[in-house]
Amino acid sequence: MDPEKRPNPDELLLAIQQSEIESNKGKLKIFLGMAAGVGKTYTMLQAAHGLHRQGIHVVIGSIDTHGRKETAALVDDLTVIPLQKIAYKSSVFEELNLNEILRIKPQIVLVDELAHSNIPGASHSKRWQDVIEILANGIDVYSTLNVQHIESLKEFIESITGISIRETVPDSIIETASEIELVDITPKELLERLKQGKVYLGDKSELAARNFFQTDRLTALREIVFRYAAEKIDHDLHNMISTASRAIGWKHREKLLVAINHTLHSQKLIRTTRRLAFNLNAPWIALHVNDGLQLEKKDEELLARNLMMARDLGAEVMTVIDSNVANGIQNIGRHHGVTQIVIGQMSSRSAFDYLFKYTLLDDLAFNFSDFDIHIVRKSMFEQMKNRNLFYSFFTGKYRHLYYALTLLLLIAIILLLLLLK
Repeated sequence: MDPEKRPNPDELLLAIQQSEIESNKGKLKIFLGMAAGVGKTYTMLQAAHGLHRQGIHVVIGSIDTHGRKETAALVDDLTVIPLQKIAYKSSVFEELNLNEILRIKPQIVLVDELAHSNIPGASHSKRWQDVIEILANGIDVYSTLNVQHIESLKEFIESITGISIRETVPDSIIETASEIELVDITPKELLERLKQGKVYLGDKSELAARNFFQTDRLTALREIVFRYAAEKIDHDLHNMISTASRAIGWKHREKLLVAINHTLHSQKLIRTTRRLAFNLNAPWIALHVNDGLQLEKKDEELLARNLMMARDLGAEVMTVIDSNVANGIQNIGRHHGVTQIVIGQMSSRSAFDYLFKYTLLDDLAFNFSDFDIHIVRKSMFEQMKNRNLFYSFFTGKYRHLYYALTLLLLIAIILLLLLLK
């Protein structure tokens, strides 16, 4: 073998050690659906009964039947770990009993609703964090998830449904799943189940029918979940290259970098880049260039949240100091072999700016042509919010002032002409 192509012994040892660590972790299986009521929990319980009949030690860590009798019936004959009672604001709540699960150490534990937020006082703030700890202790986990709770799809689905999504699960958690089972029924069947009270009970069912549960929205969600499942399969096929092959010299063909700052728009950039990286099976960097601008406390907190989101979604997070943002991006990009850069749409510009000022895009496009550049547009709300005073004079809240000043200017010109006569 060519000495230059021979695998590095230290890299091979590290790969073997990592493989051993991974083999000792529990396996995650996710039952994924387009919305509540498609049968995720029911299907998960059916699978648990099949494993129980095979003599596998299966327990229920948390389950929410939503009052569905057929689902509640499947809880019978399975060991249910009592939930942990937590006092919070003069009330008592029940959450997953993580310590008891780790003490019993079953082969498989059912943990319903992966996107659930725990009450303050629980072991972790999010249920998916509980699941990570369970998996780290060598216990397999079965869980359920609706497609709208996938972090990288949140903004896209909000734009389709018009409904705010508060709870999400990082894509990096979903990608660790050894198996994803798609639980599917048609929108027509789901709406019929909703009418029969098999999804929600009482007034909640009527409210759902007026908002989230509409044929066009459910059809769109179904298409999204199909597409996501197909992308996951394609991604897994690419990952069937052994760790030894990677150590020998396999390299990613693409590497992405997203430039983020302290704005809400950065969250859209992060989600977009993550989807691009997933489809390309490529690593990605989330970069913040500190140009010396002093941030207010609220801006610092938002920046920290943006960086944390990128880290949760699987990015390599970096921060550099450079008074020239374009130079900062270029230095990191070239040093780390980046091939594609993602940036946000620039704010509205005045005619003066177009003539005499360069934007980040101008600098990147003119000076660093060895990168492909993606520009992620801002929403209409973001564009309106960021319009400068010049543009607002024509179409924004200053338009009346603009009209008045124009009229005064015309009158002044007429008076001046009369005086000159």
